[in-house]
Amino acid sequence: MTTAFFRTVILYFILMIGLRLMGKRQIGELEPSELVLTLIISDLAAVPMQDFGIPLVNGLFPIITLLCLSMLLSFFSLKSIRFRSLVCGHPTVIIRDGKILQQNMARNRFTVDELFEQLRTQGHSDLSSIKYAILETSGQISVLPYTKDSPLTPQTMNQQVQDNVTLPVLLINDGHIMSHNLTASGYDHSWLQNQLKTRRLTSPRQVFLMTVDEAGSVVCVAKEEST
Repeated sequence: MTTAFFRTVILYFILMIGLRLMGKRQIGELEPSELVLTLIISDLAAVPMQDFGIPLVNGLFPIITLLCLSMLLSFFSLKSIRFRSLVCGHPTVIIRDGKILQQNMARNRFTVDELFEQLRTQGHSDLSSIKYAILETSGQISVLPYTKDSPLTPQTMNQQVQDNVTLPVLLINDGHIMSHNLTASGYDHSWLQNQLKTRRLTSPRQVFLMTVDEAGSVVCVAKEEST
């Protein structure tokens, strides 16, 4: 049992490191090469976890080889547009001026049901309102509606508005002070304590969430009382 435990833990962390090297992607956003790599690695990792007759090194070697191959492919994809197109494919227009390009859909084996499913998830039900729809290499669809069917914005209405978008920074996370964020925001622990006092709180442990934005606006959510 001890051997099985340590083999599983080692393989788990190796896989986690490998997936982190692939970048922050969801399954639906993986390129074809990345998806194939994920499937193969999952199968390779299952074998040494179950068969103790296989040395752990023999199980790790093909996994590490595939991870190195993936990093090598990523490197060449960054350096060569032609190689990137060969490995990852390229976006394809499947709707132009409200008309479905059937040949492009057939070439990508993309069905009408899949098309309308993705259009509905983005709030589009009328093909005539769509200027372009592009099938991305991840399998997702990007929809560009006609200007007249696009949501109204201050720019389209020729309205001048003040840019007041700010980025909140997390200062307290479930009772724990994020010291790095506090310092980077230009505040110190004395300022934080004053913020707590104004809200009748005596300790950061009483705070579930506290943020501050670039304008200095503070949002504080106290922990709920345990029942």
